[in-house]
Amino acid sequence: MKVFVTGATGFIGRALVLALQQRGYPIVAWVRSESRARALLGQGVELLGVDAGEDALLEALSNCQGVVNLAGEPIFGKRWSKTTRKAIIDSRVSLTSRLATAIGKADHPPGVFVSGSAVGFYGDRGSEELDERSDAGEGFLASLCREWERAALDASSPRTRVVCLRTGIVLGQGGGALEAMLPAFRIGLGGPLGSGHQFVPWIHLQDCIALILSALHNSDLEGPLNVVGPAPIAQKDLAHALGKVLGRPSVFPAPRIALRAVMGKAASALLSGQRCYPRKAEASGVPFRFESIEGALDDLIVTRGVDIAVAGPDSPPPLGNPAYLRRKPPRYFLHATTIVDAPLCEVFSFFSQPTNLALLTPPKVGFTIHRMEGPMEAGATIEYRLRVAGFRLKWRSLIEEWEKGKFFVDSQDHGPYRLWWHEHHFEARGEQTMIEDRVYYSPPLGLLGRIAHHLFIGGQLEETFHYRAAAVRLRFGNVLPDDHRETSP
Repeated sequence: MKVFVTGATGFIGRALVLALQQRGYPIVAWVRSESRARALLGQGVELLGVDAGEDALLEALSNCQGVVNLAGEPIFGKRWSKTTRKAIIDSRVSLTSRLATAIGKADHPPGVFVSGSAVGFYGDRGSEELDERSDAGEGFLASLCREWERAALDASSPRTRVVCLRTGIVLGQGGGALEAMLPAFRIGLGGPLGSGHQFVPWIHLQDCIALILSALHNSDLEGPLNVVGPAPIAQKDLAHALGKVLGRPSVFPAPRIALRAVMGKAASALLSGQRCYPRKAEASGVPFRFESIEGALDDLIVTRGVDIAVAGPDSPPPLGNPAYLRRKPPRYFLHATTIVDAPLCEVFSFFSQPTNLALLTPPKVGFTIHRMEGPMEAGATIEYRLRVAGFRLKWRSLIEEWEKGKFFVDSQDHGPYRLWWHEHHFEARGEQTMIEDRVYYSPPLGLLGRIAHHLFIGGQLEETFHYRAAAVRLRFGNVLPDDHRETSP
């Protein structure tokens, strides 16, 4: 199945791209900036600019069997001025209407159109139990979702099945609600929003992607589909669970009056609740990997498989006893392992293309490649930009060693660290592959660098490699230890 995707560079879109690639599906991404999309999505995605014209759009849609429409300006982050509301509406309703019209005109329209919506469709409903048969609510978001779904349903025909994803609060690494909540909770200042009694229809990002894939393939799924987990919880219980996983208190609420003062009418979306259930998904037999909030947060926050220690005699010796490390002995050693359900040749080939690395890096790191000199082998150099501790910095890496199908090593030639030696090891385990990262490094500035490492650098590195492991599992298939599975996939 060839899939046409909008919103491919967003929080959910990037995860969907990885999951589609894992299944071997060709992808066409409809994007506003082709250069930005290429930097974020790598070489494995065909790009079509939104300004390419209707003929190009019709041709692309005629060559695709499915469409997933996830585009939309962020709902939060700005007060809902008239300009902001117009941008929110146009980026959803107008774009969806354009897609639906093009699908109707296509010579060979895609067989399924999976289009975004949200649980905001139901409005603020208190403790009322809601499913796909429930009526629409009131308010700006409810009105937006009605128009959004109406635009998508215009594409419905005997040749095209339409599914409207009424998506809840998606919890994942690198974006969404969890990314916004974590800073306050990490320092012990988190708590519920408003009264804390409003229901949160949450879903783990992996389960969200699984539902989108089911919508693409399952002909029984049509019309509205609640993309939520099976166990909605009160906001105060979400805050308590997050504090528990982090080992921090969660007793500092964000009062309703303060939220309204800061966010204006946009605060209503945070203070409202929907006790939604995924009845259609359950009836069609779609499994949920994460059914409890505790299990979901544990998976997303606890950095299993990533360890940082002071470098010393117990650390594995680096490959080849390099002069680079003899000149400047490392202070720390990071070790990370991930096992994926794919053959070694496929995994090594993916990692051999530097342009794919952005897909495996948290968006907040801002990883972009600026130049690469030479083929990917010993002696090649790669220049890129990224954020370290909030600062935009240049980094130049040198490929020190390269043995196809086994390992490669990059060192920092220029960048923020005093030294950085990163070994990428790959080992076949039957039809699976173990990916092992060994990083020998030292922050700059001596004692100040060690203090900074304790305060935030070490934590950021753990988060980055934890994110990478999750992205790699989406790209190549999940292999998790038994004690880390909540339910069978």
